[in-house]
Amino acid sequence: MDGRYAGLITAAHAPLAAPVTLIWDNLNTHISAAMCEWIGARADWLTVERLPACAPELNAAPGNLAARDVDQFTAIVKNRLKSIQYRPTLIEGFLAQTGLTFELEPP
Repeated sequence: MDGRYAGLITAAHAPLAAPVTLIWDNLNTHISAAMCEWIGARADWLTVERLPACAPELNAAPGNLAARDVDQFTAIVKNRLKSIQYRPTLIEGFLAQTGLTFELEPP
């Protein structure tokens, strides 16, 4: 397992004192047996959602995205969400992955 990921995730979680959800692609270090075991041991606060294997437009770039500031990050997220809204099957796939539905349950 790549200890840098574990350290970064743990460091992000510590000050938040709240659950963390990662949205990851299928990079080999993200799906390694050791990483899956590490994630599983933290299931009480860590959730990982994986991007579809064939959705390169959802990756910020061939590498990681490092926004200069929150405003740039917000602009990038809005741009990517706008492009996703025109692909209903992609949205349905994400929703199916979560186990949630658009249907309201009675109170």
